[in-house]
Amino acid sequence: MTVHAKTALLGSDWVSDLRVEIEHGRITKLEHGKDAHPSDTRVDVLLPALANLHSHAFQRAMAGMTETRATGRESFWTWRTLMYRFLDRLTPEHIEAIAALVFMEMQEAGYASVGEFHYVHQQPGGAPYTQLSELSQRIFSAASQTGIGLTHLPVLYTYGGVKQEPLAGGQLRFSNDVDRFLRLTEECQPLLPHADSQIGIAPHSLRATSPDDLHQVLEATPNGPVHIHISEQEKEVADVETALGQRPVDWLLNNADVNERWCLIHATHMTDDETRALAQSGAVAGLCPITEANLGDGIFNGAFYTDAGGAFGVGSDSNVRISLPEELRTLEYSQRLRDKARTVLVRGEGSVGQALYTGAARGGAQALGRAAGNIAVGHLADLVAIDRSHPTLCSLRDDQLLDGLCFAAPDGTVTDLWSAGRHQVCGGRHIARDAILTNYRAAMSDLLAEL
Repeated sequence: MTVHAKTALLGSDWVSDLRVEIEHGRITKLEHGKDAHPSDTRVDVLLPALANLHSHAFQRAMAGMTETRATGRESFWTWRTLMYRFLDRLTPEHIEAIAALVFMEMQEAGYASVGEFHYVHQQPGGAPYTQLSELSQRIFSAASQTGIGLTHLPVLYTYGGVKQEPLAGGQLRFSNDVDRFLRLTEECQPLLPHADSQIGIAPHSLRATSPDDLHQVLEATPNGPVHIHISEQEKEVADVETALGQRPVDWLLNNADVNERWCLIHATHMTDDETRALAQSGAVAGLCPITEANLGDGIFNGAFYTDAGGAFGVGSDSNVRISLPEELRTLEYSQRLRDKARTVLVRGEGSVGQALYTGAARGGAQALGRAAGNIAVGHLADLVAIDRSHPTLCSLRDDQLLDGLCFAAPDGTVTDLWSAGRHQVCGGRHIARDAILTNYRAAMSDLLAEL
């Protein structure tokens, strides 16, 4: 397969007339300044596609159901209670249909891969399925239907709180002790849907696991991505500090070998010292600006973190809205609102949009353990094409295109997307859209009858 782009981003440079040769899912040759061949797939602007580094796919089906005030002040914790009630009705078939829709929407939005932070493992009430990997296999099936690049992140969720309270209610579907968790990851490995798929681990948080359990799973899995929720809520920070004697990010950095294979999801509430230390660790800060805004989490210490050279990527988390440009602009706008300033998340001078996009491309690829995030020989062909003729982009210079994409463009500028060379979006539509939508609507009709 060969793709010819009128304009393309190579590293930090814009080039014209780029030909990209792809074999077995990887980029094998790049030539710019070349005319298109008749057999080439022709696109307007070619970019490295981003990884969506943090997703709970099943929560997509809840979008719009939790935006009503019941009594008193609503918060993350009241939202979580509603989420538990919702997932008690989900069958394996529902989970597969929802995940397929989510993965399709991600690709149409410009994401070539996803880190699925998968914590629904058991039946309602906590009884195991016959196969430990039953619900992971539903995620694999959704990834096969859509062709998305998958880093599967089974979650270790053992306790109901930082004092090791027993699980209860909706949490029972998340239940795993260390032994069962390690058996689950072992069972999943040979079932992954694509050659570029891989498996990591996700200790849910310092409140849902214990220091001993965390050390056991890290010792048993010395390679591959490690993702963990950290410092999302102020109550979480206070609870962890009371129980463990340190704030969450501080405790983790002092008690685990946090390095380039780690992704700390949210990391919202950090001191400057924690922020600097996280940046220096080489780990990725996994930011989910739309969800963090929707849940009222707070604002990431972004300016200080980027000035310290920290790596970051973005994810759609609860999937209340799947929009790559909106994720990036929400991240920047949160900083502007806090600091009462403009053009915050760029080091020195230059395009904020390009800094956001390329930073998230590199950090997302690192977090998912994918050789991607840049258009380069040897990298996976995780590529996205956008339509430069769109009214919000047509008058912009090359070096302004990503500013236009991040801050002015609506959804719908993506024309084509490749996940490891799999051409899944053509003409702005996923190639399996009709079948996926039919399955999703049938699943939702069945689910809503039960709610």
